[in-house]
Amino acid sequence: MNEHLSQKIFPTTQLEDADGEGHNSSLNPTMGEIISKRFSRRSFLQGSLAVAAITATVSPVALMTAEKARANGASAFSFPEVEAGVDANHHVAEGYSADVLLRWGDALFADAPAFDPTKQTAEAQRRQFGYNNDYVGFIPLEGSSTHGLLVVNHEYTNPHLMFPGIVKIVDGKISQGKLSKEQVDVEMAAHGGTIVEIRKVDGKWQVVPEGRYNRRITSTTEMQLTGPAAGHERVKTSADATGTRVIGTFNNCAGGVTPWGTYIMAEENFHGYFSGELPQGHKEAANYKRYGVPEGSYDWANYYDRFDLSKEPNEPNRFGWIVEVDVMDPTATPKKRTALGRTKHEGAASIVDKDGHVVFYLGDDERFDYVYKFVTTGTFNANDRAANLDLLDEGTLYVAKFAEDGTLQWLPLIFGQGPLTAENGFASQADVLIETRRAADTVGATKMDRPEDIEPNAVNGKVYVMLTNNSKRKADQVDAANPRPDNAFGHIIEITEDGGDFSATSGKWEVLLKCGDPSVAEVGATFSTETSKNGWFGMPDNCAVDSAGRLWVATDGNNNKATGRTDGLWAVDTEGDARATSRLFFRVPVGAELCGPLFTPDDETAFVAVQHPGDGGDDWAGHGRPSYYEDLSTRWPDFKDDMPVRPSVLAITKIGGGKIGV
Repeated sequence: MNEHLSQKIFPTTQLEDADGEGHNSSLNPTMGEIISKRFSRRSFLQGSLAVAAITATVSPVALMTAEKARANGASAFSFPEVEAGVDANHHVAEGYSADVLLRWGDALFADAPAFDPTKQTAEAQRRQFGYNNDYVGFIPLEGSSTHGLLVVNHEYTNPHLMFPGIVKIVDGKISQGKLSKEQVDVEMAAHGGTIVEIRKVDGKWQVVPEGRYNRRITSTTEMQLTGPAAGHERVKTSADATGTRVIGTFNNCAGGVTPWGTYIMAEENFHGYFSGELPQGHKEAANYKRYGVPEGSYDWANYYDRFDLSKEPNEPNRFGWIVEVDVMDPTATPKKRTALGRTKHEGAASIVDKDGHVVFYLGDDERFDYVYKFVTTGTFNANDRAANLDLLDEGTLYVAKFAEDGTLQWLPLIFGQGPLTAENGFASQADVLIETRRAADTVGATKMDRPEDIEPNAVNGKVYVMLTNNSKRKADQVDAANPRPDNAFGHIIEITEDGGDFSATSGKWEVLLKCGDPSVAEVGATFSTETSKNGWFGMPDNCAVDSAGRLWVATDGNNNKATGRTDGLWAVDTEGDARATSRLFFRVPVGAELCGPLFTPDDETAFVAVQHPGDGGDDWAGHGRPSYYEDLSTRWPDFKDDMPVRPSVLAITKIGGGKIGV
C-alpha cells in the first residue's frame, strides 16, 4: 500500500490506500478512543503537551527505561546507520551490498523475451517479472538458505511510469489518457505474482531461468474458490454458473508462506478495478458500499465485461480473498480460501500454535477497519506435506476487540453465534465471509488506523501490528491523553496472547511505538531518547521478524513534504533497555515505497522490494515537477536514458559474509 503524490496528478492511478473517509459507518469504538480511555484512567496526564503525548502512547516499561536506552549497549542491532534523506538512488548501511536481483520486465524463463519498454506485449509480460513488487517470500529447496524459490506479489500498475506517450500536457496541464486494450492487457499480465528459483553463487544471488518451478500468476490465471463461500449464489456469474472457478487475482499486496511451504497471495484493494453501476435495487448494493466498490481507477471494464457491475454484478464478491499456491506443482490451480474471510487483505503471516493448529494474522488495510486472525481446525503435520494442503478450508475466523484496560478479545465470526443471524441479514457462514466487514461491525470489533502487516514472533511470543496512519480521525474523537487526531504517522501495537498461545481467544496489548519526528512535541512520537535524527520514521507498513526474533519495519508514505526523507527499512529494538530504539538500515530512491522485507533462515540475506520508484518528485528539489515516463524523477535502477524506472527486488548481504544487522 502507498500514498504517492502522483495520484493527485494522474487521477486514473489507483487510489490504493483508500484515502477517503473510510467505509466503516458502524458505531464501534476506534482504537484512538480505546487508547485514550486506557491511558487517561492511568492518570498519566501531567506536564507539557510533549509529556502528555508521550505518556499517553508509550508503555510504562519504555517510559522507565527511555533515558538509559542503549546506554549499556543493549541493542540487538549493530550497523552504521544510514543518513535519512531524499535522492535518486537507494542507500544501504556501510559494510553491506544491496544488489538488484529482479527488475520489472526481467526474463523468468530461458525462452522469455528481453524487456523492451517501447514494445510491450501481454504475451511477453507473462514470461517476465511483473510490476510493483510487494510481498517477498523465500521457500528453501532441500532446507538450504542459499538455494530456494523466491515468491513475489505484483500489487498494481502505474501507467504513467510504464507506457511512453500516455501522459499529455495541454495548456500547461498534465493528465493521463485512457489506455488502449493492448496496454490494459499488459497491465493485467503485470499483476499477480512470480515464483522463481534463485541460488547464491560466490556470495551473490542469481535467478535460475531454467528452474522447473518458475511460474507467473496473473489476473487471467484460472483459480478455484474453496471453503464455505464456494458455490454460493453470490459468487456465481454468467461465466461461472458453479461459483467455484474464478479468473485471476490482482492487487496482491503483502502475503505469506505457510509452514508447509505454499505461497499466500493476499488480495487487497480489489474495489479499484470495477466500474459501472449495479442494477437498481440490487441486493449487493450495501455490501459493495462497505468495500468502496466500484472505484473505477482502472480502464479494464472498457474491454472486459466482468469488471462492469452493470453486466456482472457478482464479480466483486470473487475478489478480496486469501489465495494459496502450491509452488511445488507449476500446473496446480491456485485456490482462493474463503474460510479466511473477504476484506482488503494486507498480508497473511502464520505460525503453528503449541497444539499444532496454524494461526494466521490478517490486517484489513483501510482507515477504521479491523485486525483479524484465523485458526485452522486441523493441525499441521510436519512429516506429511500433502496432509496440510487443504488445512485452510476449515477453521475459525476472529476479529479483535481492544479494551481500554490493555486486554483484548478475539471475537469469533461464526454464523448463528451472537448477532450473526438471519435477523441481522446473515443466512449462512458464506454470508458472514462474503461480508466479513459487516460481520465484524456487527460483533463490535475495534476500529483501527489502517491495519497493514501483522507478524507473530516465535522467539518472544509477541505479535506486532503495523498501523500505518489515519489522517481522517477527527479531534472530537480524542482527548489530551490520546495519540493525535489526524494521525499522519501511525503506530505499532504489540500483542501478547494469553498463555503464550497464538490461538488464544484473549490477550493483552501495548503501544510499542508512536511514530513521527520526536523532536516536534506536538507529534507525540515515542521513540527512545537514543534514537537518532535518522532513526525515527513514520507510516509503518510491512515488517519482518528475523530468525533471532528482531523486528524490522518497512514504511510507506514518507516523502520530502511529510518527513524530508524517503521510505526505508528500520531496525527496531523491542526488548530491555533498548526498547523503542530505531535505526535506519536501508532507504529507497525518490518516490518509492519499501515493501516485503524478508530474511533467509540463516539471516545472511535480507530481500527487499522497491515499489513505484520515481512516482513522485514534485516536492523534491532535485526534480520539482510531476514524474512520468518521459520526465522521470529517477531512472533507477538502470540509470539509462532508454530505460524507464523499474520496480525491483534487491538482495542485501554483508560484505564478506555474516548475519544481517550484527
